Amino acid sequence: MNIEKFWKNKNVLITGISGFVGSNLAKNLSKNGANVFGITQKKRKKNSLLYYEKIDKKVKVIFGNITNKKLLQKIIKKNKIQICFHLAAQVEVGAAKNKPFETWESNIKGTYTLLEVFRENNKDIKSIIVASSDKAYGEHGIKKMPYKENYNLIPTFPYDTSKACADMIAKCYSSDIFNLPIIITRFSNIYGPGQLNFTALIPGLIKSCIFKKKFIMRGNGKSIRDFIYIDDIVDLYKLLSKNLFKNPNKYSGEVFNAGTNTPYKTSYILKKIFLYKKRKKELMDIIKKLKNKKTSGELSVQFMDFKKLYKYFKWKPKYKFEKTLPSLFNWYEDYFNYSKK
Repeated sequence: MNIEKFWKNKNVLITGISGFVGSNLAKNLSKNGANVFGITQKKRKKNSLLYYEKIDKKVKVIFGNITNKKLLQKIIKKNKIQICFHLAAQVEVGAAKNKPFETWESNIKGTYTLLEVFRENNKDIKSIIVASSDKAYGEHGIKKMPYKENYNLIPTFPYDTSKACADMIAKCYSSDIFNLPIIITRFSNIYGPGQLNFTALIPGLIKSCIFKKKFIMRGNGKSIRDFIYIDDIVDLYKLLSKNLFKNPNKYSGEVFNAGTNTPYKTSYILKKIFLYKKRKKELMDIIKKLKNKKTSGELSVQFMDFKKLYKYFKWKPKYKFEKTLPSLFNWYEDYFNYSKK
C-alpha cells in the first residue's frame, strides 16, 4: 500500500468502526498515519475484523451509542476531529422489519445527533462523509436502472426508509442553512474480507460452502443486485473525503452513487460460489427449492453505475466479483480457523 501524505496526523472519526466497512477503513487510514478514533456499541468480540486483525491496537476505540449527544461532544471537542466517516447504522434488512424502532433510533436519530454536534462545534471539521444506501431510492423498476443521483427517494420498507431519512437530514445540514461540509454516498451492496454478517448473501453462501451446511436463500434467486468490493469502497471514501476537505465549496452537498453497473441475479451469485467450491449437488438442491418461492419485504431490482464519480474524479471500480472469489475463500477459511480457537 502506498502511504498517502495527506492522511498523516489527520484526526479522523469513524462511527460504526467495528463494522465491516468501518474496520477496513480504519485499517487503511491507520497505516497512512491518521489519528483514528472510532465509536461503536460492541464490546470486544471475535466476529469483528477490528479485533481479528488487531486494528483496535492502532486506533482509539470508544464504546457508546451514536445517539448519545454528550459522548459525541466530548469525542469531537477533545480530539479536534477534522474528518468524519458516518457509517454507524443498523444494516440488516430483516432486523429493520422486525424491530423498526431500533432502526429509526440508530439510523435516523444517530445521524441528526452527530450532525448537530458538528454544527455546534464546527471549528475543526473539514469533511463529513455520510453513508446512505442504494436502498434509499426505493422501487424504481428495471426500466429506470441503474439508479441516478437525481432520482427521487421513494422508500417503502423500514430499512430503506431509515436510510432515506438520514440521507435527507445530511442534505439539510450541508445546505446554506447550516453549511456543514458533507458528501452523501449511496453505494450498492459491499462485500469482501471482514464482512461477518452471515445473513448477507455472499458471506452466507461462502460459510455454507466451507462448512457444507444447508443454505436458505432469503429470496427466490430472481432479485437483481450489484456487488462492489470493499477495497474499491475504501479507496473511494478516501478520495471523496480528501477532495471535500480541500474544496468544500465545490463538493459539499453532492451525492455520489457507486456500483459496478453489472447487475446480477442473486441466483447467479449462488451458482458461482457453489461451483467454485465444486458443490454442485448442494447447489441443485437449493435451486429446486427456489422454483416456487416468493420474495417479500425486499426490492426486486437495484444496481448502480459510477458515471458521476468518473466525471468528477475519473474513478471506477477495479475489482470484478468473479476475480475476487479465490482471495475471499482464503480469507474466510483463515477466519473460521481462527474463530475455532
